[in-house]
Amino acid sequence: MTRRLAEVAKKVGVSEATVSRVLNGKPGVSDATRQAVLTALDVLGYERPTQLRGERARLVGLVLPELQNPIFPAFAEVIGGALAQLGLTPVLCTQTKGGVSEADYVELLLQQQVSGVVFAGGLYAQADAPHDHYRLLAARNIPVVLVNAAIDHLGFPGVSCDDAVAVEQAWRHLASLGHERIGLLLGPGDHVPSARKLAAARVIAGDLPEEFVARAIFSLEGGHAAASRLIDRGVTGIICASDPLALGAVRAARRKGYDVPGRVSVVGYDDSAFMNCTEPPLTTVRQPIEAMGRAAVELLNARIGGTAVPAEELLFEPELVVRGSTAQAPRE
Repeated sequence: MTRRLAEVAKKVGVSEATVSRVLNGKPGVSDATRQAVLTALDVLGYERPTQLRGERARLVGLVLPELQNPIFPAFAEVIGGALAQLGLTPVLCTQTKGGVSEADYVELLLQQQVSGVVFAGGLYAQADAPHDHYRLLAARNIPVVLVNAAIDHLGFPGVSCDDAVAVEQAWRHLASLGHERIGLLLGPGDHVPSARKLAAARVIAGDLPEEFVARAIFSLEGGHAAASRLIDRGVTGIICASDPLALGAVRAARRKGYDVPGRVSVVGYDDSAFMNCTEPPLTTVRQPIEAMGRAAVELLNARIGGTAVPAEELLFEPELVVRGSTAQAPRE
């Protein structure tokens, strides 16, 4: 019992005495705190006291495209924790290849009468993807918040890392090291964050040769294949749209017998888990995951509470983290 009190109190950020009052049905606790304690019980896998089992926690869908890229579990941890503190129970929906689709998950969430949905990565960021399930959520007036750039016409509030600033930071870093042939390794052509990064790079570079832009699916293998093409075209610095793509670029350079960063410098994007443990440690642009995740939950909770939230995008400032995968450009 004591261990349960301590774990729940830590999860919610209240005292063990407050948790005890909730579990024993005592007065003197706000409705919000009471609901947060009950949700924490559910999340931690503890049974509710018999007299409280009839109360069902409010559910919120948290839809992720995958869990292999460490950035998505990181977002899930922040968003899930922030939801639980507000008395909302996160329902994690993760897509797998050949498994349940994003649209199928939306149908399941609607059947569960969810209070809202947070999408952290997904089809909303691809202009050519099907979007009918988003329109269904809008038609049902379900509160929705999107994390990282979406196509324009969906009409949901969102929080995003500023792609233009991210590319500017990475580009200026490589340029300061003497790199003149800088390439971009991006996601698919209809991927909105990648399109934003490309537009920013063209502004900074002034004249960015088309052969210095490569596209790939978001995976280490995709990064390897696309980076091989860039290296063959003579680039000495590669700015990548994700950390897995950057790790693929490092592998591509090594398979060609080139040193990283001696011959090719690589910059990732996200600063996901363990990027400081790679060889070499990855220079990358860090997304402010904590701030973005909490802002997404604040927007969603406001909508759930009936507060009007403009369908705008909040842009968060990234941070360049310099490690061992970038160095002075090789001398001719």
